[in-house]
Amino acid sequence: MSNTRFTVAIHVLTLLAYCGPEALTSEFIAGSVNTNPVVIRRILSTLREAKLVASQAGPGGGWQLLRDPRKITLRDILAAVSGDPTFLLHSAPPNIECPVGRDIQAILARRFQSAQEAMERDLERTTIAQLISEVGGGSA
Repeated sequence: MSNTRFTVAIHVLTLLAYCGPEALTSEFIAGSVNTNPVVIRRILSTLREAKLVASQAGPGGGWQLLRDPRKITLRDILAAVSGDPTFLLHSAPPNIECPVGRDIQAILARRFQSAQEAMERDLERTTIAQLISEVGGGSA
């Protein structure tokens, strides 16, 4: 993955779980991540579409988790924020008259699929609650 959406989303959800059930503003979250609140709101919007968070408007409003941190896996987060597969093939088809070009896409597609599945299996084993326990002082 060539961007940080996944990492930031994990940070955001871990912070929400750590501070919960109190609602947090995007400004507060941005302070923890050390980024602009607009970036945080975009990621939170994606996480809301995945039904991982909800927002409340008005005084005392902000963002909260919708699911138990023990039930949110890193795989869930990856699925919510990742638009592209982790491993991408050539954007243009290779030269089929070349022995390598003719077969490389199919060869790589098999390998990439296997790697993607292994990564997702591993991410499925880690929850937000586990991350909080590693942060220390959290209650999950």
